[in-house]
Amino acid sequence: MSELITTDVINQVLHIEFHRNDKKNALTSEMYTTLSQILSKAKKDERVNVVLFKGGKNCFCAGNDISDFLEQPVLDEGTPVLKFLHELSHFDKPMVAAVSGPAVGIGTTLLLHCDLVYATNQTYFSLPFVDLGLCPEAGSSYLLPRQLGYVRAAELLLLAEPFDAKKAKEWGIINDIVDTENYFDIAQEKAEKLANKPAHALRVSRQLIRSNSGLVNKAIEREARSFSELLGSDEAKAIFKKFLEK
Repeated sequence: MSELITTDVINQVLHIEFHRNDKKNALTSEMYTTLSQILSKAKKDERVNVVLFKGGKNCFCAGNDISDFLEQPVLDEGTPVLKFLHELSHFDKPMVAAVSGPAVGIGTTLLLHCDLVYATNQTYFSLPFVDLGLCPEAGSSYLLPRQLGYVRAAELLLLAEPFDAKKAKEWGIINDIVDTENYFDIAQEKAEKLANKPAHALRVSRQLIRSNSGLVNKAIEREARSFSELLGSDEAKAIFKKFLEK
Protein backbone atom coordinates (compact mmCIF):
# COMPACT_ATOMS: atom_id res chain seq x y z
CA MET A 1 0.00 0.00 0.00
CA SER A 2 2.97 2.29 0.45
CA GLU A 3 6.65 1.94 -0.35
CA LEU A 4 7.32 3.29 3.16
CA ILE A 5 5.31 0.52 4.80
CA THR A 6 5.27 -3.03 3.44
CA THR A 7 3.05 -5.93 4.42
CA ASP A 8 3.10 -9.68 3.96
CA VAL A 9 1.06 -12.52 5.42
CA ILE A 10 3.21 -15.51 6.45
CA ASN A 11 1.78 -18.43 8.43
CA GLN A 12 -1.25 -16.39 9.49
CA VAL A 13 0.95 -13.53 10.71
CA LEU A 14 0.62 -10.11 9.06
CA HIS A 15 4.08 -8.54 8.89
CA ILE A 16 3.99 -4.72 8.95
CA GLU A 17 7.43 -3.26 8.28
CA PHE A 18 8.56 0.38 8.28
CA HIS A 19 10.84 1.36 5.39
CA ARG A 20 11.74 5.01 5.83
CA ASN A 21 15.29 4.40 6.95
CA ASP A 22 16.67 7.75 5.73
CA LYS A 23 14.30 9.45 8.21
CA LYS A 24 14.66 6.83 10.96
CA ASN A 25 11.15 5.57 10.21
CA ALA A 26 9.57 8.83 11.37
CA LEU A 27 5.85 8.62 10.58
CA THR A 28 4.05 11.01 8.23
CA SER A 29 0.31 11.57 7.85
CA GLU A 30 0.37 9.40 4.74
CA MET A 31 2.02 6.58 6.71
CA TYR A 32 -0.58 6.88 9.47
CA THR A 33 -3.35 6.61 6.88
CA THR A 34 -1.71 3.52 5.42
CA LEU A 35 -1.36 1.92 8.87
CA SER A 36 -5.04 2.59 9.63
CA GLN A 37 -6.08 0.95 6.37
CA ILE A 38 -3.84 -2.05 7.03
CA LEU A 39 -5.24 -2.64 10.52
CA SER A 40 -8.83 -2.10 9.37
CA LYS A 41 -8.44 -4.76 6.66
CA ALA A 42 -6.51 -7.13 8.95
CA LYS A 43 -9.41 -7.12 11.42
CA LYS A 44 -11.66 -8.74 8.81
CA ASP A 45 -9.03 -10.88 7.07
CA GLU A 46 -9.45 -14.53 8.08
CA ARG A 47 -5.89 -15.26 6.91
CA VAL A 48 -4.56 -13.01 9.70
CA ASN A 49 -4.51 -14.18 13.32
CA VAL A 50 -1.62 -12.01 14.56
CA VAL A 51 0.10 -8.76 13.55
CA LEU A 52 3.89 -8.30 13.75
CA PHE A 53 5.44 -4.81 13.66
CA LYS A 54 9.06 -4.37 12.62
CA GLY A 55 11.38 -1.44 11.99
CA GLY A 56 14.98 -1.59 10.80
CA LYS A 57 17.88 -3.09 12.75
CA ASN A 58 19.19 0.41 13.49
CA CYS A 59 15.90 2.15 14.22
CA PHE A 60 12.39 1.00 15.06
CA CYS A 61 10.63 4.38 14.81
CA ALA A 62 11.82 7.91 15.60
CA GLY A 63 8.30 9.18 16.26
CA ASN A 64 6.47 11.74 14.15
CA ASP A 65 8.02 13.51 11.18
CA ILE A 66 8.38 17.02 12.66
CA SER A 67 8.07 18.93 9.36
CA ASP A 68 4.94 17.01 8.39
CA PHE A 69 3.74 17.29 11.98
CA LEU A 70 3.77 21.11 11.96
CA GLU A 71 2.10 21.58 8.58
CA GLN A 72 -1.33 20.27 9.57
CA PRO A 73 -3.55 19.49 12.57
CA VAL A 74 -2.13 16.41 14.28
CA LEU A 75 -4.64 15.11 16.81
CA ASP A 76 -7.74 17.00 15.74
CA GLU A 77 -10.88 14.93 15.11
CA GLY A 78 -10.65 12.92 11.90
CA THR A 79 -6.91 13.41 11.35
CA PRO A 80 -4.76 10.47 10.16
CA VAL A 81 -2.92 10.21 13.49
CA LEU A 82 -6.10 10.09 15.59
CA LYS A 83 -7.73 7.59 13.20
CA PHE A 84 -4.71 5.32 13.53
CA LEU A 85 -4.70 5.54 17.33
CA HIS A 86 -8.34 4.50 17.42
CA GLU A 87 -7.72 1.63 14.98
CA LEU A 88 -4.83 0.53 17.17
CA SER A 89 -6.80 0.60 20.42
CA HIS A 90 -9.81 -1.16 18.86
CA PHE A 91 -7.75 -3.86 17.13
CA ASP A 92 -8.85 -7.22 18.53
CA LYS A 93 -6.14 -9.61 17.37
CA PRO A 94 -2.78 -10.12 19.14
CA MET A 95 0.05 -7.77 18.15
CA VAL A 96 3.77 -8.47 18.46
CA ALA A 97 6.70 -6.08 17.92
CA ALA A 98 10.36 -6.63 17.01
CA VAL A 99 12.32 -3.56 18.14
CA SER A 100 15.91 -2.46 17.61
CA GLY A 101 17.46 1.00 17.77
CA PRO A 102 15.53 4.15 18.79
CA ALA A 103 11.84 3.87 19.66
CA VAL A 104 10.75 7.47 20.21
CA GLY A 105 7.31 8.91 20.98
CA ILE A 106 4.78 6.82 19.08
CA GLY A 107 7.63 4.34 18.57
CA THR A 108 7.29 3.59 22.30
CA THR A 109 3.58 4.24 22.90
CA LEU A 110 2.65 1.90 20.02
CA LEU A 111 4.28 -0.92 22.00
CA LEU A 112 1.87 -0.41 24.91
CA HIS A 113 -0.88 -1.75 22.63
CA CYS A 114 1.14 -4.84 21.70
CA ASP A 115 0.89 -8.14 23.55
CA LEU A 116 4.48 -9.32 23.06
CA VAL A 117 7.50 -7.07 22.52
CA TYR A 118 11.08 -8.21 21.87
CA ALA A 119 13.90 -5.67 21.82
CA THR A 120 17.68 -5.74 21.36
CA ASN A 121 20.38 -4.19 23.52
CA GLN A 122 20.68 -1.51 20.83
CA THR A 123 17.17 -0.31 21.64
CA TYR A 124 16.46 2.82 23.59
CA PHE A 125 13.04 4.21 24.36
CA SER A 126 12.00 7.83 24.70
CA LEU A 127 8.79 9.65 25.64
CA PRO A 128 9.88 13.27 25.02
CA PHE A 129 6.42 14.87 24.99
CA VAL A 130 6.88 17.26 27.93
CA ASP A 131 10.29 18.36 26.64
CA LEU A 132 8.59 19.31 23.35
CA GLY A 133 5.96 21.36 25.18
CA LEU A 134 3.35 18.64 24.56
CA CYS A 135 1.59 15.86 26.50
CA PRO A 136 1.36 12.04 26.25
CA GLU A 137 -0.52 10.40 23.37
CA ALA A 138 -1.82 6.99 22.21
CA GLY A 139 -3.49 6.40 25.56
CA SER A 140 -0.13 6.29 27.34
CA SER A 141 -1.36 8.57 30.14
CA TYR A 142 -3.74 5.74 31.06
CA LEU A 143 -1.80 2.65 29.99
CA LEU A 144 1.56 3.44 31.62
CA PRO A 145 0.24 4.10 35.18
CA ARG A 146 -1.96 0.99 34.89
CA GLN A 147 0.94 -1.13 33.65
CA LEU A 148 3.84 0.27 35.69
CA GLY A 149 2.22 2.09 38.60
CA TYR A 150 2.01 5.87 39.02
CA VAL A 151 5.54 6.52 40.27
CA ARG A 152 7.27 4.79 37.36
CA ALA A 153 4.86 6.25 34.80
CA ALA A 154 5.50 9.74 36.18
CA GLU A 155 9.26 9.21 35.90
CA LEU A 156 8.99 8.21 32.23
CA LEU A 157 6.41 10.79 31.16
CA LEU A 158 7.40 13.82 33.28
CA LEU A 159 11.19 13.55 33.41
CA ALA A 160 11.06 12.32 29.79
CA GLU A 161 14.53 10.77 29.97
CA PRO A 162 15.46 8.05 27.47
CA PHE A 163 15.75 4.53 28.91
CA ASP A 164 17.32 1.32 27.70
CA ALA A 165 16.04 -2.20 27.03
CA LYS A 166 17.19 -3.43 30.45
CA LYS A 167 14.97 -0.91 32.22
CA ALA A 168 12.12 -1.57 29.79
CA LYS A 169 12.25 -5.27 30.65
CA GLU A 170 12.55 -4.71 34.40
CA TRP A 171 9.54 -2.41 34.32
CA GLY A 172 7.42 -4.68 32.13
CA ILE A 173 7.29 -2.68 28.91
CA ILE A 174 8.95 -5.42 26.85
CA ASN A 175 8.94 -9.21 27.22
CA ASP A 176 12.60 -9.93 26.57
CA ILE A 177 15.95 -8.63 25.35
CA VAL A 178 17.13 -10.67 22.37
CA ASP A 179 20.16 -10.88 20.13
CA THR A 180 20.40 -8.23 17.42
CA GLU A 181 21.24 -10.75 14.71
CA ASN A 182 18.07 -12.79 15.13
CA TYR A 183 15.70 -10.45 16.99
CA PHE A 184 13.18 -10.50 14.18
CA ASP A 185 13.31 -14.29 13.86
CA ILE A 186 12.53 -14.62 17.57
CA ALA A 187 9.60 -12.19 17.37
CA GLN A 188 8.33 -13.99 14.26
CA GLU A 189 8.57 -17.35 16.01
CA LYS A 190 6.52 -16.05 18.95
CA ALA A 191 3.97 -14.47 16.60
CA GLU A 192 3.57 -17.75 14.71
CA LYS A 193 3.13 -19.64 17.99
CA LEU A 194 0.23 -17.34 18.79
CA ALA A 195 -1.16 -17.62 15.26
CA ASN A 196 -1.27 -21.43 15.54
CA LYS A 197 -3.50 -21.35 18.61
CA PRO A 198 -7.33 -21.56 18.34
CA ALA A 199 -8.11 -18.15 16.83
CA HIS A 200 -11.41 -17.39 18.57
CA ALA A 201 -10.15 -18.48 21.99
CA LEU A 202 -7.05 -16.35 21.47
CA ARG A 203 -9.05 -13.24 20.62
CA VAL A 204 -11.52 -13.71 23.48
CA SER A 205 -8.68 -14.25 25.95
CA ARG A 206 -6.92 -11.14 24.71
CA GLN A 207 -10.11 -9.10 25.04
CA LEU A 208 -10.53 -10.30 28.63
CA ILE A 209 -6.92 -9.45 29.51
CA ARG A 210 -7.20 -6.03 27.86
CA SER A 211 -10.75 -5.27 29.00
CA ASN A 212 -10.09 -1.55 29.08
CA SER A 213 -10.58 -0.42 25.47
CA GLY A 214 -13.32 2.07 26.41
CA LEU A 215 -11.08 3.75 28.97
CA VAL A 216 -8.12 3.75 26.58
CA ASN A 217 -10.21 5.47 23.91
CA LYS A 218 -11.40 8.08 26.41
CA ALA A 219 -7.75 8.68 27.35
CA ILE A 220 -6.83 9.05 23.66
CA GLU A 221 -9.58 11.65 23.22
CA ARG A 222 -8.53 13.57 26.36
CA GLU A 223 -4.90 13.51 25.27
CA ALA A 224 -5.82 14.65 21.76
CA ARG A 225 -7.63 17.75 23.05
CA SER A 226 -4.75 18.72 25.34
CA PHE A 227 -2.13 17.87 22.69
CA SER A 228 -3.78 20.15 20.11
CA GLU A 229 -4.03 23.00 22.59
CA LEU A 230 -0.40 22.64 23.66
CA LEU A 231 0.82 22.39 20.06
CA GLY A 232 -0.60 25.87 19.42
CA SER A 233 1.03 27.37 22.51
CA ASP A 234 3.91 29.85 22.36
CA GLU A 235 5.96 27.45 24.50
CA ALA A 236 5.68 24.58 22.02
CA LYS A 237 6.16 26.83 18.98
CA ALA A 238 9.43 28.14 20.42
CA ILE A 239 10.67 24.60 21.12
CA PHE A 240 9.83 23.36 17.62
CA LYS A 241 11.37 26.46 16.01
CA LYS A 242 14.63 25.76 17.85
CA PHE A 243 14.39 22.07 16.88
CA LEU A 244 13.98 22.87 13.16
CA GLU A 245 16.82 25.42 13.24
CA LYS A 246 19.16 22.62 14.32
